[in-house]
Amino acid sequence: MEIILKQDVTGIGYKNDLLKVKDGYARNYLIPKGMAIVATDSKKKELAELKKQQAFKEDRIKNEATIIAQALEGAEFTIGVKAGTSGKIFGSVNNIMVANAIKEQKNLEIDRKTVELIEDHIKEVGKYKAKIKLHKEVVVEVDLDVVAE
Repeated sequence: MEIILKQDVTGIGYKNDLLKVKDGYARNYLIPKGMAIVATDSKKKELAELKKQQAFKEDRIKNEATIIAQALEGAEFTIGVKAGTSGKIFGSVNNIMVANAIKEQKNLEIDRKTVELIEDHIKEVGKYKAKIKLHKEVVVEVDLDVVAE
């Protein structure tokens, strides 16, 4: 029986996949639990249109991410923190601080969840690197200059 998955099913497939499964599995498990629907001709056409629209949206999002990545390429962001005389920071630099520095210095909104510090903890003044995952295929590395205020 051909079905269209309405959600991700472990070991079977992902949402909006068109699959062939055994009739009993579809009728007794997937369809009653709301995980799948029967793939009729009209549902297949709807799925094709939906996938086309999703591909268009995905392409647009990737293009926007690429433009932002080009703006961030090779940029160095200065982060001012409170530090002692030995250069040790009170606390540590986190992804929120990096996102705020990018917003202040380049006027670009970056979600803090996309920022990944290459080193686990930045607890001293110095130069560091961070990765920004703008899209699953677009990752840019930026330089951070942590200075004492």
